[in-house]
Formats: sequence, structure tokens, C-alpha cells
Amino acid sequence: MRVVVTGAAGAIGRRVVARLAEADPNLEVLAVDKLGLPATAFGVDSKRVDLVAGDLTAVFAGAATIVHLASSSTPDNADPSSADLEIAIFRRVLDAASAVGVSHVVVLSTAMVYGAWHFNPVPITEAAPVRPNPDFIWASVRAAVEQLAMQWGQGNRGVGVAVLRPTAVVSDDDLGQLARVLHAARRGVAAEGDPPVQYLHADDLASAVVAVVTTRFNGVANVAPDGWIPPDALHELEGPSPRIRVPQWTARGLASLRWKAGLSPTPPGVVPYTSNSWVVSNDRMRAVGWSPEYSNEEAWVASHGAGPLDRLPAKRRQELALALSAGAILAIATALVLLILRWSRRR
Repeated sequence: MRVVVTGAAGAIGRRVVARLAEADPNLEVLAVDKLGLPATAFGVDSKRVDLVAGDLTAVFAGAATIVHLASSSTPDNADPSSADLEIAIFRRVLDAASAVGVSHVVVLSTAMVYGAWHFNPVPITEAAPVRPNPDFIWASVRAAVEQLAMQWGQGNRGVGVAVLRPTAVVSDDDLGQLARVLHAARRGVAAEGDPPVQYLHADDLASAVVAVVTTRFNGVANVAPDGWIPPDALHELEGPSPRIRVPQWTARGLASLRWKAGLSPTPPGVVPYTSNSWVVSNDRMRAVGWSPEYSNEEAWVASHGAGPLDRLPAKRRQELALALSAGAILAIATALVLLILRWSRRR
């Protein structure tokens, strides 16, 4: 069986390609990316392809499965043009898949498509409706990609579509793009609310992709470790950090001002995801035979290099956090005044 992996040069793509090569000697893996590919596993072919303009029909010829990991949009980018490009690329992928008779497409989405709403169940299952917070473009783009994939599957008899919805992905000594955006939004002036959180190690996401490829899974599945990290445990892990709690609308307004002024990497649409719960159940993936190697806490620890504060007793870290918060109030208030004045002058 021939499997084509797009976005193979990315952090997830490299892991998926290597694991697919190890999973089954009968799998013929083609790693595709527009960037230069690293040394691939034995038996894995690679090809540099621009999904925007390349001849995808020729690239996909003979493939039974397409694993689409390539993406032009990121959680820290609120540019609508990147969203349009993402959709256009995926349409090209699906058109080429139809032309060559691909029978299985695997798409990477996000658990954020459920949205962060106060009425969300804990945890969320795949039966929940898709309703991403409308002003967070990245989640809306993932929902649109999902819809295209489902429509393609319904319009082509005998094909399967697997949509994976992972939570925030991290790897060794790296928070990952989404986890960094969420972490930044929880610091400084933050919205009220302390939802539980989940962190998924990139190795576990890669093994989930391999599981749905080898089992020919058809449907939607959340990908997350068992359970979640409660707020108190998260504060203990993160250590002292200055934070001022404000209503969600205030935090969104301030985030919007900072974003427009180019002072923050955090798009305002992500604020609800730091205030309301969107943790998910992994029962469906476990039924496929997948199981995570890392817990939420282990994934978080793996993504953070130990610093000097991590060696302090919990009580001392709490005292330090209070002192930092008190000292930060004046600094943040001054910065906000300067920000508002700067924004007023631009108008």
C-alpha cells in the first residue's frame, strides 16, 4: 500500500514518516514537502513539491492513502489570506486524490473546533457539534478543512476519511505554536476563569496518525492523553508569573490593542480558550488500539527545560508569584496607558 504524507518536513511529518516506515514493511511511503527534507528512514522516498502549483496528480499516482499534514496557517496568524490559501491547497489535494483513485484521506484538525464555551461538557466527545469561536481564524480554518474532507468523502463512494482533533501539541524542550500562544495569553493581563488543560506529546500524535492509517479508520477522533491537568496543578507546574485577572471582554479588548500595535504574538480570538474548558475525551482513539505514552503532565514537563525556579519549594514559588504580580500591576497599567495613547494617535 502506497501512502503519501504531505508536510513531511514538519515536526509531526518527520515523526509520522519514520513511524510509518517502521509499522509495516508492506507500506510504501512517499514524503512530500516544499522544503528540503531531512534524511528519511530506509525505504522511504521523498519529493520536493509545492502544493500550490505542483502537479499533484502525478505525485499521488498509485497512492491508496493521503496523510495531509501540510498547513499554511498557524495559531499566531490572523491573516485571512493565509486561511484562503489553506482552503485552496486542500481543494487541490482532494481533487488530485479523486483523479488518481485514493481511497483513504487522513486530515489533521484540532480540538479547538469545538470552541471554548462556558456550556462545554468536560470532557468533550466527538458527538459534540463543531462551533469554533468565530474570531479565532485558525480554529475556523480547521473546521472548514474538516467540512471539505467530509463532503469529499460523501461524494466519493468507497473512500474513507479520518479527521484527527488533537489538543495542544508539545515536544521535547518545545511548547509548539498553539501551546505557546495559549501560554502567552494566560500571562500578564489574563481573562477570568481557570479551565483544565491538556498537552499532547508530538510522538503520541504521530502514533495516532499511524494507527488510523494502518487500521483504515474512517471518522472523527479526538487525540489527547487520558484526563487533563486541573488549574491548581497547572499553576504548580508553571511556577510564579505575574498575572492580573480581568473580565473576558476586557482581556479580549486589551489583547486586540496589543495585537494591532504589534506588541503581542497573541491573537485576541484565543482569549476564550484560556477562560473556558475545551478538554476532550480520547475513548474513540483508544478503541482503535492507540494509547498515549505520555500523560498531560509528562508532556508538559518534557516541553520545558528545568529552570532555577523549578527547584524552589512550592510555598516559596507562590510567595514569589504574589510579589511579582504586585510589582507588575504598576508596570502593566503604565504600559496600557502608553498603548492606548499610541493607538489613539494612529487613529
